[in-house]
Amino acid sequence: MGGPGDPPEGTPDGAPNGADDEYRSVVFDESFVRAARLQESSAQERIGDHAPAVRRLPPLRRGLSRQALILVVLIAVAFGTAIYMGVRHPYQSSQARPPVAPLRMTVIPLAPQGRVPGATDPEQLYANSPAAQFRTGAEGIPLPAARRTANFSDGQVITALTTAKDYIVRSSLYPEVLTGGEIRAVRVLLDPDQLDQFDRSFRIPTGDGRHAPTGWLVRFDPGHAVLADREIRVQGTMSVIEADSATLEVTADHTFVYALRPAGAGARAEASLFTVRRELLFRFDRDDLRLHQAQLVSSQVQAGPLSCAEDHADRLRPLLAGQTPKAGGPAGTDPYASYGATALCGTLADSAQPKM
Repeated sequence: MGGPGDPPEGTPDGAPNGADDEYRSVVFDESFVRAARLQESSAQERIGDHAPAVRRLPPLRRGLSRQALILVVLIAVAFGTAIYMGVRHPYQSSQARPPVAPLRMTVIPLAPQGRVPGATDPEQLYANSPAAQFRTGAEGIPLPAARRTANFSDGQVITALTTAKDYIVRSSLYPEVLTGGEIRAVRVLLDPDQLDQFDRSFRIPTGDGRHAPTGWLVRFDPGHAVLADREIRVQGTMSVIEADSATLEVTADHTFVYALRPAGAGARAEASLFTVRRELLFRFDRDDLRLHQAQLVSSQVQAGPLSCAEDHADRLRPLLAGQTPKAGGPAGTDPYASYGATALCGTLADSAQPKM
């Protein structure tokens, strides 16, 4: 049975039941419906009042963060400081560099007392001469024990000695230098302040005690003599001292013995021995040590057998097997001339020649 007020045939299909009685008081008449405006919100407006379903991540920062950048800068500063301290040794002084002195040189030819002895076998000549016990090549230029000084480290002392040895080897033993054609191998080891003097010596050779190529290196006239044996015999000593708080000095005294033949004579021609004694004084400041360069302060050369009547400033023209010195002495020089050198000549002792 239906409730009060229900139609006898029951509630029609689609009509509200009792649960909807509370909405029966709401009546929308036709004028209200017509006056209502329908407006559909856009998608942006529909989500405006709602949080997005997916959380947005903060944008990625391209490049380094401030902390990382600071760390990189600190590492770079530390690395640069380490390199600077490695180059600037704690022994280094702030004193100004003094001017480099020009090389002072003396070349003294030694004339034989008689005919120059010779033999077809250079080994026979060496065996019968004072050079019999000499070492061969650079082995005859051993380095002394290197110890630190008051103002220079062990490494700096060793650098001075090895640079001086390099100069001696290149200027006395290199075949391309001995033949008179190569000079660059020697030039690159000199302090830059001496290069003008060096270049002038080879451009305008002069026996004035300043500009003789044979004061810088050993070289023969290739049209006169050639090496009969490249196994040059050498003997000598080296020493190093601290000249002052900014300078090391290396003294070298070596005797070189060469076997020579006349140029163009062939291997069957007799060879003879030629002896050169070089006393060299090197000086090194800290710039020289860092650049592996040297200041050649003095060069005292005695060489023979030579003829005193000839000029040996540019190239050496040895007296070869069977030859005798020419008559006459060295050309005279003016002792009052500025930078002039008094011409000197000595006698080669018989004991210095092979006993044949």
